[in-house]
Order: sequence, then structure tokens, then C-alpha cells
Amino acid sequence: MQRQTVLIIDDEPDILELLDITLRRMKLIPFRAETVAQARDLLDENSFDLCLTDMRLPDGSGLEIIQYIQQYHPHTPVAMITAFGSIETAIQSLKAGAFDFISKPIDLNTLREIVTSALRLDDETETIEENEHSPLLGSSAAMVKLRKQIKKLARSQAPIYICGESGSGKELAARQIHALGPRVNEPFIPVNCGAIPADLIESELFGHKRGSFSGAVSEHQGLFQAANGGTLFLDEVADLPLNMQVKLLRAIQEKAIRPVGAAQEVNIDVRFLCATHKDLAQEVQEGRFRQDLYYRLNVIELRIPPLRERHGDIALLCDYILKALNQDDMQVKLHPLALKKLESYSFPGNVRELENVLERAYTLCDNDAILADDLQLTPAIGGYSNNDSSYTTKLAAVDNLEDHLEEIERDVIVQALDACHWNKTAAAERLGLSFRSLRYRLKKLGID
Repeated sequence: MQRQTVLIIDDEPDILELLDITLRRMKLIPFRAETVAQARDLLDENSFDLCLTDMRLPDGSGLEIIQYIQQYHPHTPVAMITAFGSIETAIQSLKAGAFDFISKPIDLNTLREIVTSALRLDDETETIEENEHSPLLGSSAAMVKLRKQIKKLARSQAPIYICGESGSGKELAARQIHALGPRVNEPFIPVNCGAIPADLIESELFGHKRGSFSGAVSEHQGLFQAANGGTLFLDEVADLPLNMQVKLLRAIQEKAIRPVGAAQEVNIDVRFLCATHKDLAQEVQEGRFRQDLYYRLNVIELRIPPLRERHGDIALLCDYILKALNQDDMQVKLHPLALKKLESYSFPGNVRELENVLERAYTLCDNDAILADDLQLTPAIGGYSNNDSSYTTKLAAVDNLEDHLEEIERDVIVQALDACHWNKTAAAERLGLSFRSLRYRLKKLGID
């Protein structure tokens, strides 16, 4: 088996010697360069599996090396060596395309982890076909672009901020970044920051020692430690309380956490991905989200397009969803007029809403065909049409569209039942529904 090669670039002889010895002990072949010019010559003459470069060089900077490799050797991962505490420099290098960074003085265990991860990239990613295995379905230009971005971002260890509307597929994108990266065989831990009670969030994220607070009857490993070696996906990160934002910032910068009640910090090796349906920049402006944490998480931004921007993908998504719903001998299909109706709808709830619409129609339809009337698409909130300029403003006031729509539906049904003295047959007739349809909605909404 051919030994892998690493280009190391630094103008300090002691650092070069340390890197050289460490890499040789890892059975790798190091090549040395002390300047940008020497590095370019070696890059043009050889094919390297990894590059380690210092930021400050006699005739330029490590950023020039990153840019040169991105342009002429895009499959070679680069790790930046930065001065101690120079987070801004590290972020600069990650934005430029660096795989990861390591601070001086160099910790050899961290160095070995970075080298091992970088060298796994080609083995893990090249065997995966972009389109065939991607859960992000669609042939629209927006989805093709998204899959290409994900494939590229998976090679980096930079924190990524995934922005998009509710139901657009932010967690799917996060899982795909993890699946295509060198951490694929390590844990992927999703965390809904808005679903954890404020008084438990520190313990859930960082863990706690036995007896550290009332009710801590045993030691608890937090989600950061559960994700060690893998990826931590912080969904709805905008819902974190300000005091936890400070602790999260420190955990990201120091790559260490302190469990509640512990005297010592615990080192962690985690890739951070985060998402929210809110406008995080707006949250910063209004003082609800720390600016320093925003810049640390938003090293690279990945936007997930809403479904209304890719109506051409709806037919493919419908086929996929119905294939999953069809069981045993049932082969429910979508009538062409029903598909046309779906393709003309704005889908404020995005793919999640499409799934819910089809699941409901699948349950209620007759003769193994979903007709246009079976879809029962929700009218615009507050009487606004999809083309009304104030429609988006109205939606912006809703924190969770699915919960809001269910609340409206529940109120309407309960009012009809009250008016009919809870006679379900009469209530169904009053609402213009079949008895079967009403029974389905009662079960779904938990109305007894």
C-alpha cells in the first residue's frame, strides 16, 4: 500500500522538526517548505494527501496557500496552524476553505486527530454518489446547487449555520454533511435547543456530576460528550438563553466543556452544525443572540431553499412520499389534477407540510386515488392570499406554523362539536366533512 504524503509549511525549524517527526511516526511521508514560493513549487511537482501550513510566512500568508490549493488542487485538504488564541485567524482560514485549524503550542494528540480525519476524507466521500444516495430529493437548479455545496462543506470541519424555513429540510442537510464527511462512523447527535427546559439545558448539554444539584442522583453524560468524535447539530439554536450562549461560545472556542459540579474541564472533539428558522442576524440586532457567538457559528452559511422556490420537484417528492406510505397491496396514486393543485400551492410549511397533506389524503381517499378534493389544503392564515404582500408579514408573527394551524383546526372542530352537542355525525355534516374524515382529525388532534 502506497504511503500517504503531507506537505508541511512553516518558517520555524523547531515546528517543522516536530511536525516531521510526528508524521513519520504515523507512517506518513512529510515534505517541508518554509515559504509560499517553495510550497507552490512542491504542490506543482507532487500530489499531496494533506497540507499543514502556518499562517505567517516570510513571503506571504497561509491564506494564499489555501487559495492556491483551492484553485489548483481542490482535493487536497489544508489545516491551518494559528497563533494561540487567534480565533479570528482560524475563522478566516475556515472561510477560505481550510479543513480545520490547530493552535500553537501544538498539542500532538489534536494534531494526530486532525491528520487522521483529513486522510479519511477521500476514502469516505468518493464512494458516495451525490444524487442517487442523497435524501435531499429534487432535480431543480436550487437542489443541484445545494447538494454540491453540501458535498464540498462535508470535507471541512468548519462550523456551519444552516438557515431555512420550518419544514424545509435543515436536519436532513445536517445529516448529509455528516454522512459525507470523515466523521461518518462517529455519532450524529441532534439537539432541539427550544425543547429543553431552561433549568435543565446546561446539564443536558454538558452533563453533571452526582450530587451537583437536587435530583442529580447519578452522574450524567451530556450531549457534547455523547457526540465526541462526531457531529453535534444544534437545531433552533436561537432559542438558547443568553447565559447558555456564553457557555456554548467558550465550549466551541476552547474545545472543552465543564460538566455541572465538575472541577475540571473535559476536552471534546466535535463538529458543530446549527440551524434555526428565525433570522439569526435579526436576533443579534435585537439583543436576543450574542454577536460573538453568531460569528463563531456562522463561519459558513448554508441556505435551504423553500419548497415554493422549487415547484418542479413536487412530483418527485410526491412519488417518494407515496411510495413510503403504500403498504401491503395498496397502491394509492396521485391524480394529475391533484398534482397540479399541489404545484400551484405556496407550501408555507414546506416539505413537512407536503408530507402531512399527502398522509392525510392517503388516509381519507377512496378507490386508491388521491383526488384534488382529498388534499384539503389549508387556506391562507387570516384570509390572506398567497400573493398578498402582507401574507409573509402575517406568517412572520407565527413561531411554529404546524402548531398554529393545528390550534386553528382544533378550535373550529370543538366549536362545531359544541354547537351539535358533541354529536359527531352532525358536526361532520356542519363542517362539510365525511364522518371518516372527522374521526381521523379527532384522533390526530387528540380531541376526545
